Amino acid sequence: MTTLTEPTFTAIPDVDLARWSGTAADRRDLARDVRQICHELGFFHVVGHGVPARFRADWLDALRAFFALPDDVKARIDKINSRHFRGWERVGAELTDNRVDHREQLDVATEHPAYPADVEPTYLRLNGPNQWLPDAALPGFRSIVGEFLTRMGTVADGLGEVLSVGLGLAPDHLRNVFGERPMSLAKLISYPPSPPGEAGVNPHHDAGFLTVLAQHGVPGLQALAANGTWIDVEPRDDAFVVNLGEMLQATTGNYLVATTHRVVTSEPRFSSAYFHGPDLRTPLAPLPLSPELAAVVAASPRHAEAGFMAKRDELVAGQRGTASRSADVYGQQLWNYYLRSYPQNVTRHYPAAIE
Repeated sequence: MTTLTEPTFTAIPDVDLARWSGTAADRRDLARDVRQICHELGFFHVVGHGVPARFRADWLDALRAFFALPDDVKARIDKINSRHFRGWERVGAELTDNRVDHREQLDVATEHPAYPADVEPTYLRLNGPNQWLPDAALPGFRSIVGEFLTRMGTVADGLGEVLSVGLGLAPDHLRNVFGERPMSLAKLISYPPSPPGEAGVNPHHDAGFLTVLAQHGVPGLQALAANGTWIDVEPRDDAFVVNLGEMLQATTGNYLVATTHRVVTSEPRFSSAYFHGPDLRTPLAPLPLSPELAAVVAASPRHAEAGFMAKRDELVAGQRGTASRSADVYGQQLWNYYLRSYPQNVTRHYPAAIE
């Protein structure tokens, strides 16, 4: 594993999750290493994750097959028709930090029964079904998407145990925080080459707990180092990229921070991003951490001053970047993401939210 000596970086370190199945000393050392990486960088490659190479190859074949379908077929499950923000979207449909993202996507999430359309708080309306093409249009696709969500969830749960122990908590602490109806998201993405001066996805933080990402062999992902330089995140066939979301930043009092990242690609590129998330009703309350960690945050301006993605009203007022404050509940944090990223969908389904 890369040795960290300063809070900046030029390469992404490796974490071998297989060490979690070793001796008590292996587990202790892995938990310490992951905590250090997540405190200083917030980005790493995870190997030893247990996802078979055969599945990874089949999954990429499925992505290629979906995005090769004609647009009029994919449009049968256009996201604009889903009040739960699920489905396919054309290039340019999403905004990040009020700038157009140049990527085509299929968004899916954990399926729970929908609440009534007028349920309050409004963020509970995010629970509901995905949109699926008929199996005849792409045989087996719904099944393999389900398998992808399950496998990524298993990797994320394992990392959650490691992080819990690294933070001085019981191994199942973070999993127990996730509540009755955890809701994780996935973006299945096809990037065309980024136009000059533009991005496949603009600089941002992820809203959830942590992200597990497959790059599928083509570069383009970049993470922002503490010194303000963009670091290329090498695509690896044997590894997933893991980065932290704003939920962990909020609940650890900025001891762990969400690292800003973006995608700029010179060639067509696929990626698969899984965003591990809890019940929408989960409060972003402080975890019971050692006071020593709060002292570390106070002594580090980079951590103490780390903020959150701007909300829609702040963007309208001209604010950009990550200087905002966190919501108090995970669902509200996620709702803020949809409000700022999909104004057309919000106008169609929730016009009162943007009046």
